[in-house]
Parts: sequence; structure tokens; C-alpha cells
Amino acid sequence: MAEKSSVFDMIGPVMIGPSSSHTAGVVRIARAAIRILGAAPQEATITFYNSFARTYEGHGSDRAIVAGLLDFKTDDKRIKEAFDFAKERGLKYTFRSVGNASTMHPNTIKLNLKAGEREVEVIGQSRGGGVIKIVEVDGFSANFSATLHTLIIDADDVKGSIAFIASVLAHDECNIATMNVSRKGKNDRARQFIEMDSGIKPITLEYLKQLAWVKHVVYIPNIDL
Repeated sequence: MAEKSSVFDMIGPVMIGPSSSHTAGVVRIARAAIRILGAAPQEATITFYNSFARTYEGHGSDRAIVAGLLDFKTDDKRIKEAFDFAKERGLKYTFRSVGNASTMHPNTIKLNLKAGEREVEVIGQSRGGGVIKIVEVDGFSANFSATLHTLIIDADDVKGSIAFIASVLAHDECNIATMNVSRKGKNDRARQFIEMDSGIKPITLEYLKQLAWVKHVVYIPNIDL
């Protein structure tokens, strides 16, 4: 299905920096990633691919990704001094670059984040106009935009689980915009990525977490809220 852009996508977001792809989109990828992690990261390995690998320093993507890891918004004036703020907060980070990854989008970033015993790997694409797509989380295919309320559910791959989750959300009057289910093998652990038009009630979220076959739940409200 072809992706559609609105006039706001074409104009671009309110932001700090010379390019929406290299700054606003990069900030948003990082802000989505720390919500998946569920904590402020203490360590980050940041890998830029393809076009980003060649331009991330000159276009400020290095400062933008660190700013996003500090949860600065796209229009935050502190982005320019993100390295200084990261040092103050004790965030350790390493940059890597891979210039020729033919299977990846030109503007791709991989984030390996750690906070205590919690670790995640997030791969995101900056697609222009500040629009992003999170394409992979911990090796599971994701494909969500972080512009809607997003639910990530790790669960045993049991029969009827997808329909059951959809039913629970429907009773909470949450309209599902997209759902992507990824698993690493039949009857293995599955991960559901669900984008919703509205937020989920706290009681519903807690109910999902208490299900015996659900192992972990992450809820990401619209990152621009």
C-alpha cells in the first residue's frame, strides 16, 4: 500500500536543525526507543546506516539522536548542546557507521540501549518531513510510526491470542489502526505491535499485564504529546 503524506508532512515539523530527516526524524526515533526501553538509558550504541553514515556529523544527526535519548522534543533548543547535557546526566554513548547496507532504507538508525538489566535493540527509519517508522524491535518486525498510541505485547504464541487482545481493546473503545504480529517460530514467543487511534485505559493495561500468557507489555502514547 502506498504511503500518503499530508501537507503537514511536506512542510515538516517545528524543529531545531537544518533537515527534518536528519534532526526531527532522528529525535523521534530516539524518543520512541526510550519508551520501548521503559527507562532513561544509561548506555547507548548508535549505528548510522547508508546516507546517515556519511552525513550524521555534518547534519547534526549525532546531536539529534543523543537529544532524543534525553527525551528532548524536536523543537527543544537544548538539542544543540545535547552532548553536554548527556555528560551531565551520565549517558554513555558510542557512534558507529555502516555506509553500504543495501537492504536498509537510506536513513536508518539502530539503537542498542541499556538501563540496569533492561536492554533493547530498536531499528528506525527517518522517512522525511519528520516522519519515522520503527521497523524492528529485538529482532521482531515492527513497522509502526509512533504517531499513534502504540501497544507492544510479548506473549506466548497461544491459539486465539490475537483475537482475544483485539476483543479487549474493542471493549475499551480503542480503535485499532494497524496490527503487526511477529514471531520467531511456530508456538514460540510472539510480539504484537498495535497502533490505536486513542489511548488505552490504565485498568485495561493492567488487565493485559496480568494475563498468564502475556510476558511483557509496553505502552507508548503518541510521542508528540
